[in-house]
Amino acid sequence: MRSGPLITRLDRYIFRQLLTALLAVSGGLTALIWLTQSLRFVELVVNHGLSMGVFLRLTGLLIPSFVAVILPITTFVVIQFVYQRLAGDRELTVMRAAGLSPFALARPALAVASLAVAAGFALTLWLVPVSLAAFRDFQWEIRNRVAAFMLQEGVFTQVSEKLTVYVRSRDPDGTLRGIVVDDGRDQNAHATILAERGRLLEGPSGPRVLLLNGSRQNEIDLADSQNGEHQRVLDMSEVSLGELLSPHPTNALDIPKWIAEGHKRMTSPLTALSFGSVALLSVLTGTFRRHGGFVRPLVAVLSVVVLLALQLAFGNLAARDNALLPLVWIQAIVPGLVCLWLLLGPQLLQQRPRPAGGAA
Repeated sequence: MRSGPLITRLDRYIFRQLLTALLAVSGGLTALIWLTQSLRFVELVVNHGLSMGVFLRLTGLLIPSFVAVILPITTFVVIQFVYQRLAGDRELTVMRAAGLSPFALARPALAVASLAVAAGFALTLWLVPVSLAAFRDFQWEIRNRVAAFMLQEGVFTQVSEKLTVYVRSRDPDGTLRGIVVDDGRDQNAHATILAERGRLLEGPSGPRVLLLNGSRQNEIDLADSQNGEHQRVLDMSEVSLGELLSPHPTNALDIPKWIAEGHKRMTSPLTALSFGSVALLSVLTGTFRRHGGFVRPLVAVLSVVVLLALQLAFGNLAARDNALLPLVWIQAIVPGLVCLWLLLGPQLLQQRPRPAGGAA
């Protein structure tokens, strides 16, 4: 009669360790990835004079996409590590001796993996597309609408790959002095324009420079950094799931890619449960060895690496031919079901009631 409360306390004990470790590992790894990826945007602060607030806002919009990618992996790592530590401290041995079944031992990990799956769906189906759309809108705005703020005194500012502007000084009223513009956007009319002074104007597509007292008196469009394309083209990573499954891209050849991306969004969160099941099968089966028990953890790690490789391979194949989309679902679901059956199947078979009869 006392086993119920005991199991509840043990569930909370293991669950708390797993959840704390998952938050810590996911947060630390996300911060590391953010740090490495944000270095490519440092140039906006160092060379173009944008504020640190703009830098943090721009790079912060990438964080949900990082979390969505690493969450299944960190779920596996945390379950493997915590249960391996419990086994090393003989806590799992004590729990088994107290009569806990494999399902009772696996229950906290399955609960944490289920939370990871729910968080993964929230990320891939809503937060990641919204944040990536905001990121690309903000990036486009910086490169086009805010190009005027990139002009620094005494510096050759590369507004785009084919447009460079030099300003010797800027007056308090906004007048620009000593302007040099190297404009190579038109391959048939590459021009280097000099002007004694000029002013910044707001055009229909972004900032423009009005050149006065120079070799040519005209307006230079600073926003025209993408060969005349003033309207940003949406990427499939920033549209909703409905738009992916019923795509209308400009290129018909991209339709299979969009549909495959939609199915990847629906299946990638499920890999957290599959990877967690691989870890549970590794730590809750076989005999306990205090020293030298590295075979099963190594096999589990290699299994997850293989599953990640298959996820990438099947995703690429399905993007070329949507007839192969079932492979994406099989890779996400079947490994977890197989591991759970190998772990919990014998217990379920033992608990199944036997048919009466047969006695003489």
